[in-house]
Amino acid sequence: MKIHEQIAKELQIKASQVSQVIALLEDAKTVPFIARYRKEQTGSLDEVQIKAIEDRFAYMNQLADRKEEVLRVIEEQGKLTQELRKQIEEATVLQRVEDYYRPYKQKKRTKATIAKELGLEPLATEVLKWPSTTPEKLAGPYVKGDIETIEQALQGASDIIAEMISDDPDVRSTLRAFYKRQARITTKLKKGAVDEKAVFEMYYEYSEAVSKIVPHRTLAINRGEKEDVLRVAIEVDVDQAVAKIGSRWTPPTSHPLFSYTQTILLDAWKRLIHPALEREIRSELTEVAEAQAIHIFAENLKSLLLQPPIKGKVVLGVDPAFRTGCKLAIIDENGKVLKIDAIYPHAPMNKVKEAQDKIIRLLKDFPISLIAIGNGTASRETEQFIAECLRISGSDAAYVIVNEAGASVYSASETARQEFPELQVEQRSAVSIARRLQDPLSELVKIEPKAVGVGQYQHDVTQKKLAESLHFVVETAVNQVGVDVNTASSSLLQYVAGLSKAVAENVVALRNETGTFTSRTQLKKVPRLGAKTYEQAIGFLRVPEAKNPLDKTAIHPESYSAAEQIIKQAGLTLKQIGTPEAQQALDAIVYSEELGVGKETFKDIVDALKRPQRDPRDAYPQPLLKTDILKLEDLKPGMELQGTVRNVVDFGAFVDIGVKQDGLVHISKLKKGFVRHPLEVVSLGDIVTVWIEGVSIEKGRVALTMVSPEKN
Repeated sequence: MKIHEQIAKELQIKASQVSQVIALLEDAKTVPFIARYRKEQTGSLDEVQIKAIEDRFAYMNQLADRKEEVLRVIEEQGKLTQELRKQIEEATVLQRVEDYYRPYKQKKRTKATIAKELGLEPLATEVLKWPSTTPEKLAGPYVKGDIETIEQALQGASDIIAEMISDDPDVRSTLRAFYKRQARITTKLKKGAVDEKAVFEMYYEYSEAVSKIVPHRTLAINRGEKEDVLRVAIEVDVDQAVAKIGSRWTPPTSHPLFSYTQTILLDAWKRLIHPALEREIRSELTEVAEAQAIHIFAENLKSLLLQPPIKGKVVLGVDPAFRTGCKLAIIDENGKVLKIDAIYPHAPMNKVKEAQDKIIRLLKDFPISLIAIGNGTASRETEQFIAECLRISGSDAAYVIVNEAGASVYSASETARQEFPELQVEQRSAVSIARRLQDPLSELVKIEPKAVGVGQYQHDVTQKKLAESLHFVVETAVNQVGVDVNTASSSLLQYVAGLSKAVAENVVALRNETGTFTSRTQLKKVPRLGAKTYEQAIGFLRVPEAKNPLDKTAIHPESYSAAEQIIKQAGLTLKQIGTPEAQQALDAIVYSEELGVGKETFKDIVDALKRPQRDPRDAYPQPLLKTDILKLEDLKPGMELQGTVRNVVDFGAFVDIGVKQDGLVHISKLKKGFVRHPLEVVSLGDIVTVWIEGVSIEKGRVALTMVSPEKN
């Protein structure tokens, strides 16, 4: 089966789609560009599908290269048979190739190699022929030189045979399948271990089938082991495992060599095979768990990035704190800083009246519509304080709790220092919090994606894989939304398809030097932005100040001719695009091959002409605006509330309902009926209706349900 056919089968898409994507990728086309502007070739595959093809193609190439290398090494040893070549060439996973290669691999000095050096390999070969004699009689002639006893000779032969059994690819494959079905992962509290907060209490004496353990438990166990609290093992029934090695390596039970070879099988399993398979299974469980954790983080990050901007509002950003005070930043409709200040309403300063007067004065002096409060330390106390200020002042402003994860990372970064050299770190955080409300995507791209803590166990997964996945999520979000080339920071521009960090900085430098861009073609003057880069990036770059209205849209310049023909057929002018008249006229346009574009591109062009300023984020729920606060003591079972989903994990979703702690909606309470994973029901940023199930004031915990009590 050819590579593209195998990938198509795995991903359940057409082989022709895979071939087209691979051809485009090999022609240095980017994933966002292929997804948006090459729909006819790919059959409208999205970014995730195209990335999956790219990843599988890279794996298949790696597999092919490894096969070639293994075949070469075995052939150089003069041991490559036609059957072995066929087996290696037909292998579909790297693990199987390594199994076939194992017997021919250069090994470190082992018990078996020492026995071979002593000349005991012929004895091992004789044993495997199962002559009808005792092992002692077979070993007799080998007692000479450095071999002083029959026991020593038999032990050497046993070591050689045990290694042969361990190297047998069929034995490995059979036992691997057996382990996946029957093995259990067990954990125990390590002797003398310290677990002060009993974080890993449920794993002090724990056992679960390998086939059933869920990803977040795997990561919890791994963490407990890493912190030297837990001892972890993979266990199977020994007799069944040894029996699975099969009759190839042992004679019938009545044979005089049976007992001797059974001892060898047990040794091969216990000393060589089991430790290797234990490592393999732990590694596979971790790989699956990491993939799930990274997937959850990626989905949460995507939802966070695509939260709709709140445009045209003056915002007061508040970075809460106790001892060092709450830093304030007022920004105008475009994110420009109007004022920086600080208040000290909390302990130990407790300057409540002074702080209230300052907030009330700011609300009068500036047209503040919204107050963005970071959700870090002292967030709830600050929320309560702000709600009281709004009540006293009679202001019609509202407040929003903003996820401030990563704000401290940004505020101490080189990017922040360049942007606000005159501000202190905490003041920059207040600006970032306010801007996150105005335009989450533009602000969050300034932060390393993994610093935006919206996942589970993100510090326990392979950081390289996490970074690659999150980079793809940010890149996809940025290109789906599009970028205003006249206002975008270099941090945002570097995620545009085809643009490197250096080219993004060059775009900003040219903009600062020559002023506002008024056409897409002007970007060709950007240093190091060549023809190929221009082709990849330009469709995602918007020029709101452009003389040509098409430069303000998602239409690629390569399709301008088709767009102009469509406008002409509709009886419109370029200046009319986006008007109600244009939308009505464009509804009547029928596709024609004479336009020189495919049906999918035609549809995208018409959509862009109807709504040239369309922002895909508008389809997402707006942040929940609040003017008052609840206390934990106010909550009663059965109470109905609205809240914002702050985090989604394997076992449920955490929802901000306006009290000190986010409440947990367990996976079983997300909706009536079975839920495979919380992401099927909710996403980060969703505004949801919940009911209080239980409140623990002592522990500060709130149990919620999204299943209406009437439906129970």
